[in-house]
Formats: sequence, structure tokens, C-alpha cells
Amino acid sequence: MTTLIINIKELLQVEDSPKKMVSGKEMKILPVVNDAFILIENDIIINFGEMKDLSNLIADKIIDASGRIVLPAWCDSHTHIVYAGNREQEFVDRINGLTYEEIANNGGGILNSAKLLQTTSEEELYKQSAVRIEEVMKLGTGAVEIKSGYGLTLDAELKMLRVIKKLNKNYPITIKATFLGAHALPFEFKNNKNDYLDVVINDILPIVAKENLAEFIDIFCETGYFSVEDTERLLNAGSNYGLIPKIHVNQFNAIGGVQAGIKYKAVSVDHLEEMRDEDINALKNSNTMPVALPSCSFFLSIPYTPARKMIDAGLPLALATDYNPGSTPSGNMNFVVSTACIKMKMTPEEAINAATINGAYAMGLEKTHGSICKGKKANLIITEQIPSYNFIPYSFGNNKIYQVLIEGKII
Repeated sequence: MTTLIINIKELLQVEDSPKKMVSGKEMKILPVVNDAFILIENDIIINFGEMKDLSNLIADKIIDASGRIVLPAWCDSHTHIVYAGNREQEFVDRINGLTYEEIANNGGGILNSAKLLQTTSEEELYKQSAVRIEEVMKLGTGAVEIKSGYGLTLDAELKMLRVIKKLNKNYPITIKATFLGAHALPFEFKNNKNDYLDVVINDILPIVAKENLAEFIDIFCETGYFSVEDTERLLNAGSNYGLIPKIHVNQFNAIGGVQAGIKYKAVSVDHLEEMRDEDINALKNSNTMPVALPSCSFFLSIPYTPARKMIDAGLPLALATDYNPGSTPSGNMNFVVSTACIKMKMTPEEAINAATINGAYAMGLEKTHGSICKGKKANLIITEQIPSYNFIPYSFGNNKIYQVLIEGKII
């Protein structure tokens, strides 16, 4: 099956061979082909270029993209899409003056989600999560990472990871799984953190590895949750099973989690709302991708990741949604890109790079996703007829999407 898209106004994020990532000043560069075509065979990009170089119009399906822009589908490298129910009451509680930490201390937050998930059947959990996967695909996301962490027991964590695996099998979107057993302390371990880490490391982790349920391992390294020492203990255990770190750090406090991530060769360190100069300097010359989650900052009214300072220091940056029931009940990467430009002073080029090629790197997918390149997956967004790619973040709240193709199929 071949698909030919013709008369593309602007074809964005093109490259001759896959780049690892873009950093610093390179993030302001967004390679574009004007008046372009792209040829797809099954689920793979096999050719692209200017219309004047297209020798014939033979294909099983031809899409005329006159006046439209085509870019790679979004790569969302940090989500918690598999969860049960919602936490809308906590949303109201915050409006009435309670902080995120106060809600958690009152038995809400992550523990609230865990309690509900533990009593939800695997079939029902799958049904609820499938709705969200279908939603983000329509919003232009072609690859997504999903974490466990709302189980906090052996059975519930494994249930979450099995649901993630089933979603990956049943949908064309590429899904990467992360084991986040150390997301919070269950109520029964409230005063015995070491015993809970023993459960995560000695009881759950070996089964996750044996059943190949996750590629990454994560921990919430934060004051009141897990310390840097806890983080290093867990990441060391995960490395014994070949799990790659992706960790929550610097959301409310900077306590050295960035350095721990780099030490254990984390593919990404995520949140980073609070960044010290020593954290930025530590990330220089590392292979660890910083990931910002601006819609979390928007929803919780907390500081935004200092993107301008980090990029100007020469760092790369990725953008992701943090889709979850408590702090970011949205998987809309279009809003993330807009918010990064509006609130974090990223240029449209930087934001698109962060949401495509750098997001792909943060999931280990840089060889197959995140750009228009021969041999990569045909995961594409075709926009409505818009003036330029600057209009994508400019038109915040309006998803200027005409069609989405994931693995060559129109969604």
C-alpha cells in the first residue's frame, strides 16, 4: 500500500539521516521543504522532496495537501495515561485554596488514584485507558510513554503494566512502558519507606523484568516522597535488570535528583520546574534529555521549567504532557507546544523540535520517530490550511489538524 501526499505548503522537520537530538542554538533551526511531496509505503516514509522533482503521481492513495503543512506526529515522552476514574474533586479543592501537597497529606493525590485503581478490574482499566489513547492519537500524537505508579501494590502495578502492553499491541501508536512503583508511599508504609522500597525492588521489579513489562524505570525524587539516596538505590536495582532510568526530578524542590539521573545514565530527567545553575551545568555534555511539562505548571499554577535559560546554556529540551488525573488531565500536545511558546518563551521552532525529535530521543525512538526521514515511521500531522507553522502555537486551544497518519494509516 503506497500513499502519496502532494502539494504540501511546508514539510517540516526533514532530515537526510536520523539525528540523535537537537540542542542549544540548533533548536531554533527547523528544516523545511516548501511545495513538497512525501511518499509512504505501508508504514514507512520512502521518499520526500519538492514537487518539481516528483516524476509521477502513481500511488494507491493520493492526498492533496494544498495550503496545508505536514510535520511529524508528536512524541509524548511522559504520561500516566493508564489510570482509573478521575480526581475532579481535588481540582475544586485547589480552587478553594488547598495546595497539591496538602491534598496529598489528606489522603488525596496519588494515593487516591491508587485506591481506586486497585479495585478496578483489568478489563475496565483497559477500556478507560483506550479512550485516552484514541483521544491523543486524534490530537496528533504518534508515540507515547506510559508509566505505572497508580497501583502501589504488586498486583496493581502489574495490572497497569499489562494494560500498557495490551494497548501497545492493539493500537498503531508506539507505546513505551515505564515501571514507576516508587511514585508515592502507600498508606500502610507511610512511616516505613525502606520496607516499601524493598517490596518494589525485591518483589515487583523481578516480575516486571521477567515478563518484559517495561523498558524504563522511574521514581518520584522529591521532598516528602523519595530522596536522592532512595533514587540511587532503585536505579541501581533497575540497572541490574536492564531497565533504563527516566525520573521525576525538581518539580517542587531541587535536591540533587538531576545529578543522580545523570550518574545512572537516565535517558531523561522530567519536570524541572525548579532548576539551579548546578543542575543546568550537570546536564551539559551528558546524554540525558531534560523534559519540561508545561501543562502541569499551567494546571497547578506552579513555576514553568526555565526553558530559555536552559536552551541558551546549550542544553536540549523535550516537551511532554504529563497526562494524569491529578496534575494534568490532558494529553493535548498542541496545547503543550503553545504553552511552551507563551509561558516559557520558546520559539515555535524550538517547541516543535522539543515535541518531535527530542521527544523521540527521550523514549529511545530517535531512529524511527520524530522527523521526516526516509526509513522512519510514517507518523504525520496534516494541518488545516494555515498561514505558516507559527500559527500552530499561535492558535492555542484550537487544534489546527486536518488529518493524522500513524504508521501510514489515517486516524
